[in-house]
Amino acid sequence: MTAILPHNLIPGAEAQAHSLVLQAEIARVIAAQGGWIDFAQYMALALYAPGLGYYSAGSAKLGAAGDFVTAPEMTPLFALTVAGPVAETLSHIEDSDILEMGAGSGRLAHDLLLALHELKTLPRHYRILEVSPELRARQQQMLATLPAELAGRITWCDAWPKDISGVVLANEVLDAFPVHRVGWRQDHWVELGVVMENNAFAWREHPLQNIRLMDALAKIFITPMEVDHYDTEVNLSAGDLMVNLAASLNAGCAIFIDYGFPAREYYHPQRNEGTLMCHIRHHAHGNPFIYPGLQDITAHVDFTAVARAAQQQGLTVQDYATQAAWLIDAGITDHMTNLSAQDTRQHFATISAVQKLLSPAEMGELFKVLVLGKGAASKHAQSLLGLM
Repeated sequence: MTAILPHNLIPGAEAQAHSLVLQAEIARVIAAQGGWIDFAQYMALALYAPGLGYYSAGSAKLGAAGDFVTAPEMTPLFALTVAGPVAETLSHIEDSDILEMGAGSGRLAHDLLLALHELKTLPRHYRILEVSPELRARQQQMLATLPAELAGRITWCDAWPKDISGVVLANEVLDAFPVHRVGWRQDHWVELGVVMENNAFAWREHPLQNIRLMDALAKIFITPMEVDHYDTEVNLSAGDLMVNLAASLNAGCAIFIDYGFPAREYYHPQRNEGTLMCHIRHHAHGNPFIYPGLQDITAHVDFTAVARAAQQQGLTVQDYATQAAWLIDAGITDHMTNLSAQDTRQHFATISAVQKLLSPAEMGELFKVLVLGKGAASKHAQSLLGLM
């Protein structure tokens, strides 16, 4: 496989050997299915194949030694700010719980529990749904440092819980759900799948036959008719999640924080190469076939599709905003005002981190917050999503 990475980022021999084992497994699956698989299946194998995929193997993922950094790692003010809306929800629910999907290093859970303790609004249980053994181990190590009263509330679950009364948290989770890749070719859609070509993975177009994909594409308000060649992604797995969420959420809300757009921006004619993005050692590129198992593969979130799927299951859109607007409304600037400036270096590091969270040029505009629940719907949020 031809590398497109800078020389200093090319994985070592042991890591490459691991990747080759996964490549062989994916190649076996492709051969068993007639020489072609859809991209969602490729992405699922690359990220989640037992013992081999990016999230199910043992490589470091978060932090300076990993491939990317998320908001909770940047500053504890992120969790402190999220604690406000979470506490407001929990305060209205007896015996409330928190379920965090994909808890990363455990930093959000750690800082959030400390903040909720200060607010005297602790959940009965803090459950973590984590598919990565490496990240689960890191979470257990970090969360063991909490006071016993807080650490004792934390449990890990291997499957989606049947009953949830409280808050579901998902920070940068939906972007890692396997997506289908489709292309508009002059006057019709095709599905883009994966084949083996000259001992390497390659794209191959296939007639669109997936009924769910056809249905999803029919709901796109903005079609790329202005261009002859247009590629994009469709996240059917997010719709499956909405089914589980609606069936199990008895009271409370789900807060999704991720990078993405409403449909009118997601399917803009100028975004004709889609949103696939891969991350390896803090280097971003667009080739998902480089070193499978050693790099993260993501796609931006179509928040309109997620919200529509939620509505179909009886959930309501309670809020939708840019990350900057949501964090400011939740009080992050007030928390900054209360910071002590005694440690000058730490003070400026915190200010820099918050600027990245809020800046339109960084995470402030690209990242969005979608809040779903079973209470009253927000007409303003629905309008922003193009649902009205």
